This record gives sequence, structure tokens and C-alpha cells, in this order.
Amino acid sequence: MLLSMHLPAISIGFGLGATVVVIPQLTQDLGEGMVAAMMVFILQQLGTAVAPLPTGYLIDRIGRRKMLLAGPILIALSSLLIVRVIVQDGSFMEILLYRFFGGIGEQMWMLSRLTVIADTSSAQQRGKQITSMFGVQQVGNLTGPVVGGIASVTIGLWLPFAIHAAIVILGVLPSFFIVKETMTKTAPSGPRAGAVGGAPGGGERRGLSWADLRVPPVPQVFAAQFLANVTRGGIFGGGVIVVYASYGFGLSELEIGGLRSAMSFVGIPVTFGAGYVMDRFGRKFTIVPGLLLSGLAMAFLALTDALAVPVSVFVVGFIAVHFAVSLISGNMQTLGTDVAPAHARGSFFGVSRQIAQTGSLSSPVSFAFLVSAFSYTVAFSFLSFAAVAAAMVVFFGIPETLKKEPKPEAVPGPAPSGAGPSGSS
Repeated sequence: MLLSMHLPAISIGFGLGATVVVIPQLTQDLGEGMVAAMMVFILQQLGTAVAPLPTGYLIDRIGRRKMLLAGPILIALSSLLIVRVIVQDGSFMEILLYRFFGGIGEQMWMLSRLTVIADTSSAQQRGKQITSMFGVQQVGNLTGPVVGGIASVTIGLWLPFAIHAAIVILGVLPSFFIVKETMTKTAPSGPRAGAVGGAPGGGERRGLSWADLRVPPVPQVFAAQFLANVTRGGIFGGGVIVVYASYGFGLSELEIGGLRSAMSFVGIPVTFGAGYVMDRFGRKFTIVPGLLLSGLAMAFLALTDALAVPVSVFVVGFIAVHFAVSLISGNMQTLGTDVAPAHARGSFFGVSRQIAQTGSLSSPVSFAFLVSAFSYTVAFSFLSFAAVAAAMVVFFGIPETLKKEPKPEAVPGPAPSGAGPSGSS
């Protein structure tokens, strides 16, 4: 797990952290404004939004391992091409295109990794395994933003992207030798393993059907995933919070990187702790509080714009929103693994992640539109509403999906001598 899951997650997190903080400055150097900076993040999120369905199909068709290895390679290639654009004075449109392909690579790795976890872990281990993947990715985010900020200021804006490519390739190399294929050749029979309520029908089944997607609480899980990612998509991707820090408060890439690194450090124990709580007490014990806190933090950021507060107050909101999303980092993916049909996990995760990443894409898109048409206050208020709505869907619409494995029954002792079936002699 350390070499096949944690090391690539750390390297991808490091690379993303190193590059995200320089995008506002990169767009300014190209003579572009806030909307253009948001477009860089939007195209990256668009890549994550179009990738899940074909990726899920290919995961079930050609195997988990191939997609798991191809994703990081595509991420590294996209960053290398951005280096070429910067060094050779390429066009802004090229940067958008390469960020789009980088988003596809991220989703390929994420989706195949989730499928492998669902294939190999029990329900009472999934929460810890999935949140640990996101938690160690925060380890990469811990140093990535600071390194990216220093590298861009001292040497050039191209260096963080070169570092991104190199570190991702190094991180995925061990996986070529140790990752084994976990896809089974024949589909299981009977009700769906790991799903709440099972699935209709029985016998051997192949492929994902509409019936699988209509079994409660699958529709409610999809709705919650979409709404939650509308709020947190701009935080994980960095687009919303980084652009607001840069254009709203004039923070440099080094200052933003320092804040992001500090919050990644705080978020690591929160994310790991959330995984333990989910596996011990239930998924809703962290998802509902985390979403409500996210909504409150976004409302606070809305007030920082409405009241024209100093930068020190904004930093408080910055801390609050990162703490809240750390609490729900990996939780929605765990919810998805609980209800995924065992006979078509890859395809199911493709649909699930398609819906979730469409929510993530909606985050920077809605933010850019609302800021341009109205203000930061309105944009953050919308993201706050989405988080609260997601919390309500989970609380009222989804039964607890953690189904603990039953303990072995005690073996009855021998009947007393001379006793009959009724206990009388």
C-alpha cells in the first residue's frame, strides 16, 4: 500500500500543490485577468469531468492496473508540455489544453485506485484506506505550495511544472513492479456485494445496468456527491480560494503557497481521524458535520468580501474552509464504494465520479460567473448553500451505509445429561 497507493498520492499532491499557486501570476504575465485564471482551473476540472465514464468502462474492460499506471504518465506529460509553452512563449490556449489533459490523468488514477480498494478491502476498512490515500496526498501538498512559490520567484514560473512532472514519474515507478491486477474474470452471482439493500435479480451478471443506478440510496448518494463537490471542488483544485486570495487580497504566490502548506499540515490528522470515525461509528458521523462546517466557512468568506475586512480576517476564513474540507476528504468516495455493485465497480465509479466531477467543474464555473456578474459575496454564498443542501441530503435521504461484518456465532455447549429437546427429563 505504501508504494502502490501512498507514494503516487504524495507525488501527485506535491506536484499539484507546487503548480496551483503560480497559475494566477502566470496568467497575469500573459496579460490575462481573473476570468482567464479561473479558466485554467475550469479546464483542469473539465478534464476530470469528462474522464470518469470512459475510464470506468476501460477499468472493467482492460483492467485496473493499466489505467492506474497510465494516469500519472498523462499528468506528467501535461506538465512537461506546459513547461515548453512557458519557455518558448507559447499561447494561453495551449496551457488550457494541457491542463485539460492533466485533469483526465488525475481522474484515471483516482478512479482505478478507488476500484482496487473496493476490490480488495472490507467495508470496515474502506474508510481508513480511502481517507489515508487523501491524507498522504496532503503530505505532498504540505511542501508543494512552498516549493512551487520559492521556485517560481527565484528561478521562473516554468520550474514548478517541471518539478511536477519529475516527481509524479518517480512516484509511480514502483507501481510498475508491484501492482497486480485485481479484476476478476467472472462476475459474482446473487445480490450486489457491499450494496445497501442489494440489487434485483440474481445469477451471473456482467456490466452496469440502469437498475443498479436506481437502487436506493444510489440516487441520493449521487445527489450528495454532486452538491458536495460544488462546494469543495474549488478548494481541492485550488481555483476558487487561490484566485480570491490573489485578486481579492493581493497575496503573492509565495504567500498563498505558505498558507496552503500550513493548512495541508493541519488537515492530515483531520483526514486520517475522519477515516477511523467512519469505519468505527458510521459514514454520516463525519460527512454531515463536515458539510455543515464547509457551508459555514463559505458563508464567512462571503462576509469577508461584503464587509471589506483586512487580510488577517480573510486568513481566518482560509483556515476554516480548509479544515472543513479536510474533514470530508475521501468521505464521498467511501460512500460510493459502499453502494457500488461488485460485478461492475469500475463502470459504477465512472458514473459516480462523472457526477461528482461535474459538481467540481461547476464550482469554478459558477464562481467565475457569479463574481463577474455580481460579487465575491454572492459567489461564496452560493457555494455555502450547496454544502448545506448536501448535508441535508445525506442526513435525511441516505441510511447509514456502513454494514459491519457479523461476528462468528458462539458454538453451543453440550446439552445436560438426560435433558430432552425441551429441557425436561
